[in-house]
Amino acid sequence: MQVGIQFFPDVGPAEKSAREYWQEALHLVSLCDAYGYSHVRTVEHYFLPYGGYSPNPVVFLAAAAQRTTRARLVTGAVLPAFNNPLKLAGELAMLDALCDGRLDIGFARAFLPHEFSRFGVNLDESRARFDEGMEQVRLLLEHESASHKGVFHSFDKVTSLPRPTQRPRPPFYIAALATKESFERAGTAGHGIMAIPMAGGAMAELLAVYREAWARAGHPGRGTVMMAFHMFCHEDQASAETIARGPLDRYLQSLVAAASEWISGKSSADYPGYDKVIAGLSRENFDTQVAKCAAWVGTPERIRDTIATYQRQVGGFEIASLQVNFNNMSLSDSEASMRLFGAQVLPRV
Repeated sequence: MQVGIQFFPDVGPAEKSAREYWQEALHLVSLCDAYGYSHVRTVEHYFLPYGGYSPNPVVFLAAAAQRTTRARLVTGAVLPAFNNPLKLAGELAMLDALCDGRLDIGFARAFLPHEFSRFGVNLDESRARFDEGMEQVRLLLEHESASHKGVFHSFDKVTSLPRPTQRPRPPFYIAALATKESFERAGTAGHGIMAIPMAGGAMAELLAVYREAWARAGHPGRGTVMMAFHMFCHEDQASAETIARGPLDRYLQSLVAAASEWISGKSSADYPGYDKVIAGLSRENFDTQVAKCAAWVGTPERIRDTIATYQRQVGGFEIASLQVNFNNMSLSDSEASMRLFGAQVLPRV
């Protein structure tokens, strides 16, 4: 199993400035090569503390590419609904050049109603915008002269520059939360999947859907599953729980606050059951996340046991993406955790 790190800011200026957050993140990236972390990943979100410090993952990943010569750079994920594919394809190819062909491109539909309303995009167009945008980025990256007539964007005989360093293009991933259709579509298309283990035991069924769709489509192997976890490693179990509890609880609270419109009457045919999904997340806390193996917190021995348990529960996965500095966790705690995990856990997974 490969293990990398993820940055998902969930703070605002009252807790930590953007300068402080991203300078700390770059410092942590500089540890990757020494300890063998496989990738660096960040998100695209807007406006609120939940993700709002990262409106363009390409910007941070370009800086991160200068702090590591080995780790891959992962968009986790870009949002076609809010981006012109002509601009997005060019930016991604430029990043692929800056990191010497180490880019993995994750795409997501977006799911926060407040982002759609502020961009003036209809929630009910989410699926159509995602499918069209992702396909257009694929065409622009793969072909020297690309044409596509879409509902939202169209272009004719366009050569997108720069051309990607990886040929025919960087690997694609699709972010999915809890909808079987999303897992099935990713497998059928032959793309990797980015998943979040907050669904608990349901994840085994969702990953089985992905693997089965992958096999039915005739793709070699069994696909690639990248799972995101919160991680805090400490030599003392009680200290690990004490340090990580507050930041993880606040992260969950910021997620639910950002998505609260789903449980206050917002609905969309493109997001069936999201009222129940977010309502379920509102009942999550540090203890439930640890119990579900969605948060890896504790001594190296405890974390190794947690990893093995979760691998058995879901039938295995290829890549873990660890959130190492969630909420207002101090840089010293995050760095010590990364070093201890890298020294005593990574060599054995």
